[in-house]
Amino acid sequence: MPREAHCSCGQLRAEVDGDPIRVSICHCLACQRRTGSAFGVQARFDESQVRTSGEATEYVRISDEGEERVFSFCPECGAIVFYRSPGMPGMIAMPVGVFADPDFPSPVRSIYENRMHAWVSLPDGIEHDTL
Repeated sequence: MPREAHCSCGQLRAEVDGDPIRVSICHCLACQRRTGSAFGVQARFDESQVRTSGEATEYVRISDEGEERVFSFCPECGAIVFYRSPGMPGMIAMPVGVFADPDFPSPVRSIYENRMHAWVSLPDGIEHDTL
């Protein structure tokens, strides 16, 4: 069964076949700013799993490692629906929230924990990476 994702207004959409390759939590400061939260949660898919529709505007930022991240967001409501990185060819990452699915697979990896807010608790068994 395909998973459906879209921005807040529904103009920019994605349909995804199958499960993500990985779901991760990122505590880097850029993800905190991007989400307006204490961390970002994203799912990574092979681009062959994802079909997008609607108009997107792109924003490029440089990651903490110096790599480009190309964010595609809705020009109407501003919500990011997916992003790519030249360092991950053939992959598309999507914020888990765009699926609005409480049953979405849980994160298996947590990165940039050296920037994690002290009050955040992580699921048991998650892979830790402080970067």
